[in-house]
Amino acid sequence: MDLSTRKIAIVGGDEREQEIARLAALTGAVVEGFGFPWPDGGIEGVDRADSAMTALRAADYALFPIPGITAEGALFAPEHDQPIIPDREVLSQMNPGAHIILGWADSKLEAAAAATGIRLIGYEDDRELMLLRGPSIVEGALELAIHHSDVSLHGAAIGVIGHGNIGRLLARTLVLLGARVTVFARNPVQRADAMSAGAEAAPLDELIDRAPQLAMVFSTVPAPLVAGEVLRALPSPCVLIDLAAPPGGIDGRGATEHGHRFVWARGMGRRAPVTVGRSQWVGISRRIAEVEAAREA
Repeated sequence: MDLSTRKIAIVGGDEREQEIARLAALTGAVVEGFGFPWPDGGIEGVDRADSAMTALRAADYALFPIPGITAEGALFAPEHDQPIIPDREVLSQMNPGAHIILGWADSKLEAAAAATGIRLIGYEDDRELMLLRGPSIVEGALELAIHHSDVSLHGAAIGVIGHGNIGRLLARTLVLLGARVTVFARNPVQRADAMSAGAEAAPLDELIDRAPQLAMVFSTVPAPLVAGEVLRALPSPCVLIDLAAPPGGIDGRGATEHGHRFVWARGMGRRAPVTVGRSQWVGISRRIAEVEAAREA
């Protein structure tokens, strides 16, 4: 794909964006980056901007992080000191008819994009890409679980809430490690799938009844299911790891107040930034190619 007449801005993110930027530069595009960790040796073919507005100036494409947007409307950028908020003023720097490719947009970004004529292209729900980066996310989640727990995963009673792409892979990996896994899912087909892999399965409304037997809980569902009575029912200290997209699936403050060990684990893909960055570029480049093809039609 030849993008020698285009500019790509990469704003926010973590180490994954380094690999994405490197691959973007190979297309021949002008590439500027801001808001993600910058390697000491730089990135060949990529310029480091001094602000989000500078990076986005005259850009045809902007690549925002896949992990999502905070409640305040800031892009995921864990190593950046100041929040990066892509408001109307910031987006107005882009070329007319430009595109932003990202995990997902909140209502504030959608409004800013509509006001500036920018098109948003989300790929958080791209199952192929989720499966490609899923193993790295699961590895990172297990690393956190081992670090924060006083018991071995082998033989431990572990609850996995949700059985989507990540929940399914996580549950199967835990079963292979010898954990006693219970998957909590609303969909009976998902529960049957979990059981076929050697896990127990239960409807979501049974979480509170089974909570006292759990030593660890992973949540992959972006709804506040681990809160209130469930937190009180869990044995203390229980390790609670939230992998769900914002607003998350665990009441972190409540968990801490009840003596549990809460871990916010969004952005686990940064554990293997080259692998995950390459998988994300597969989806990003595909979408850019579709836009370019439509422009030529």
